Amino acid sequence: MPDQVYEIPIGPIHPALKEPIRFTFKVEGERIRGVDIRPGFAHRGIEYMGMKRNLIQVLYLSERICGICSISHPITLTLAVERAAGIEVPPRAQYLRVIFAELERIHSHLLWAGVAAHELGFDTLLHLTWKVREKVLDLLEELSGNRIDYAIPIYGGVRRDIAPEQVPQVEAMIRYYRGLLDELLDAFLRDPSVEARTRGVGVLAPEEADSLCAVGPTARASGLAKDVRQDRPYLVYGDLGVKAITPREWGLEPRGDVYDKAVVRLLEVGQSLDLIERCLVEMPEGEITSFPKIPALLAYLKKADGEGLGWHEAPRGEVIHYIRLEAGVEEPVVWKVKAPTYSNLMSWVPMFVDQEIADIPIIAASIDPCMCCMDRVHMVDASSEAMVQKEELLRLSRAKTERICRGGGPA
Repeated sequence: MPDQVYEIPIGPIHPALKEPIRFTFKVEGERIRGVDIRPGFAHRGIEYMGMKRNLIQVLYLSERICGICSISHPITLTLAVERAAGIEVPPRAQYLRVIFAELERIHSHLLWAGVAAHELGFDTLLHLTWKVREKVLDLLEELSGNRIDYAIPIYGGVRRDIAPEQVPQVEAMIRYYRGLLDELLDAFLRDPSVEARTRGVGVLAPEEADSLCAVGPTARASGLAKDVRQDRPYLVYGDLGVKAITPREWGLEPRGDVYDKAVVRLLEVGQSLDLIERCLVEMPEGEITSFPKIPALLAYLKKADGEGLGWHEAPRGEVIHYIRLEAGVEEPVVWKVKAPTYSNLMSWVPMFVDQEIADIPIIAASIDPCMCCMDRVHMVDASSEAMVQKEELLRLSRAKTERICRGGGPA
């Protein structure tokens, strides 16, 4: 009966949420009957700032869209700009970009696995996973100087090479994780308590994943063999023959539940190790950038005129950057970013329905959401639902600033 259905608000700040988002759940007893999702609490205006800076400065901004995907966004931006400006990337630089991208995938998936264990209340597994994650972070620091925000991609190539004396460290990292992978798979996928908390929980059926345009491990866990590296190859992924991983690789018929999402991510750690090893073997000698000097690069970009689209299979799924350049202008005329969480957000709705309240944290975490990657801003008048466009928003912002300067207060 209607009077037995209650609303439970969670967020935008809540211990189970790593970033701000608001859920309003309709519950009947312990069962979730519906959910309303309200993002938009973490908008930082990065795109707007990027259109006020030159393209080298924009590259630094793109790294800070997401700390976990701090090479995914720069790679995607550089691909977009290179297409817009007609810049060729040396083959060695393409292999190096792939190596760093796959190192980031390993650390991102291990981070997710630890968060998932924590949301299940299995903190011993959290500490184990994050302990072994340190190995890939140490390697990233050795190769780039940073554990995150690596500052590796540059338009036309990469900033740093992998020196011959560093190759044994990369190979040691590969051996380390190959030795641990069976242990991690056993801890996550063969533990009865983990299986009890994840099997049949947060199910996203294949037809729902398809109709809601889910991407990344969220889609692949439902059996959709979607992977940008496979479907629309870029860099050297076409030569490496990447295949989308689904639970079938673990001998399971995909159900699209939290368990299947763990299967996909852990198996992708092994896939990334294979890709890195192949890149080390097949990577040719040669230059790592088309523009050794930044002033020459900036001068070239200032003359560029065109638009470009970059895409990349980030750890969470497809990320897209669109850029438009005009000759004689240092700043991009348009920069637009579409993060994978934007595509996966509505997948939560069928995943939550008919689940128990206690499973909200692990279902929310299962798509590996990143609000700061995704959030965009718009304003509506609650009485009319009329959207405020850019020009009106700027007018309101300037009027508010003038009031504050006159001492009239912000209201």
